[in-house]
Amino acid sequence: MRRTLRQLAAVKPSRYLESGAPTGLTGLFTHPSPRSSLIFLYSSTLDKLSQFPESSLYRQSTEALTKHRLSIISASVPEGHAEWSEKTKKIVAEHPEVFNTPEGGIPHEAEKYVKVTKSGRSFVVSKQEKFVDDTRTEWDSEEDTVGFSNGGVTEADEAVGQAPVNPMRPGSDEKTVVLDPEPQLTADQIVDVENKIGAGLIEEVIQVAEGELKLADVLLQAQVWEDLEEKPLEGQWSYFSRDTGTGTTQTPPQK
Repeated sequence: MRRTLRQLAAVKPSRYLESGAPTGLTGLFTHPSPRSSLIFLYSSTLDKLSQFPESSLYRQSTEALTKHRLSIISASVPEGHAEWSEKTKKIVAEHPEVFNTPEGGIPHEAEKYVKVTKSGRSFVVSKQEKFVDDTRTEWDSEEDTVGFSNGGVTEADEAVGQAPVNPMRPGSDEKTVVLDPEPQLTADQIVDVENKIGAGLIEEVIQVAEGELKLADVLLQAQVWEDLEEKPLEGQWSYFSRDTGTGTTQTPPQK
């Protein structure tokens, strides 16, 4: 049903889904790179789960589901992915000053690229400067005298993820490394992945994966597998269980 809504929302059906196009669900738009996003999210979740005790039921159940979905999305490979992967690996190896530093970039491209490893997989994460929409920002009654210069970030530049380099900034004569975008899955491949996962549109699956990663991080920081600091009183929660031997239900203890 939801895939039908996506098709109805599309003006012109094509081989590839258009990034940012309506999906048919309110507030949910077509994701630009669902495959790489899901692989990164699932690998990050597995990396978090590996820090839980093996006896943790949460780890066991979530790990099994995450690995299952990761295998589905990994098995769906877009056309030309092998060539793109080899080219990207070559660029990363040739420019260690860009990808192998903690900051993740040469001086004028600081934090544009960050190389990270999650669950045995290597990823190159692209960080972009956040564009500030003045129409949605509350005015502080002070005159804004700072305008865009040659090194400013415009909305058009933000859309393509490439900010112009300020010629007055130190190090601007350095070389700039640009990675080609990963080849995208076709609309048919995405539908096949959605059918195999069985959890709605792939954009919904991404939202669930993002939420699971956040939950795993919260539970890890709280170390929920440890014993309670204050032990429960004997029989404190016994009234939640049913006495199957006598066929009667235990009543809560009276205060």
